Amino acid sequence: MSGMIDAATRGQTRERDIARRETLHQLRRSKTFLIGALIVGFWVVSAAFGESIAPDDPLEQTADVLVPPSAAHWFGTDQLGRDVFSRVIAGASETLKIAPLATLLGIAAGTIIGLITGYFKGIVDETISRVIDAFLALPLIVLAVTALVGLGSSNATLILVIGTAFTPIVARTVRATVLGERELDYVDAARLRGEGPTYIMFAEILPNVTGPIIVEATVRLGYAIFAVAGLTFLGFGVQPPSPDWSLQISDNYQLLSSGTYWWTVLFAALAVSTLVVGINLIADGLQQVLDR
Repeated sequence: MSGMIDAATRGQTRERDIARRETLHQLRRSKTFLIGALIVGFWVVSAAFGESIAPDDPLEQTADVLVPPSAAHWFGTDQLGRDVFSRVIAGASETLKIAPLATLLGIAAGTIIGLITGYFKGIVDETISRVIDAFLALPLIVLAVTALVGLGSSNATLILVIGTAFTPIVARTVRATVLGERELDYVDAARLRGEGPTYIMFAEILPNVTGPIIVEATVRLGYAIFAVAGLTFLGFGVQPPSPDWSLQISDNYQLLSSGTYWWTVLFAALAVSTLVVGINLIADGLQQVLDR
């Protein structure tokens, strides 16, 4: 009996390995995924090497105030004479530090909660699900602003607040997937081998629900970027003198009323938009491949 169970387990492991290789092969052929990866890759490189790539110091103030785009300043300069192109390139850094870490926190905590509620069901599921519903009833921005007012503005607080806000959403997604997985034969086989709940959840079920979790992570990352941008615009996120994109928009948006100095806001807004579009393309590509 034990030999049959082990053989079945090895067979399922081989099938998972084959499925993963096929998924990677399909992703390499997905134009949607590749375009998204190219866009995101550009901004990741900018975040990592922005100060080296930027032609000027993004914090340096000069006498060239509000100069329109030209050969000398591709994206013009802002009201303090700082080169907008250099600030856009360097501004990727803060966003791509905070948003991924907040997403990772939300995904990790949500996955653990989702595994527990989906596997055990019953009173455990009911109790935790009610707490999740209570959190989901609160708008993200209201929850985040309230927490940031109480805890103070910092990158660490921003990561904690956004990650905590994402946790119940991720937990609900993971729970729904685990409810179906826990009834399958490979879980029964693990129970017959005498494996405990912790092993079954993390060693058996988790590898089989990574697809939906990865898709959820890419979607949450896009939301995290918008959350960071919104909170920074309101004054609760990244603080000056950082060249962060949202700070650029916040510092210069009043100039838009004149209709003259459009470049001070446009390029930073396009940077945020293209990054989110790239992430959404990656999510769509993953979803298309995993749904086949």
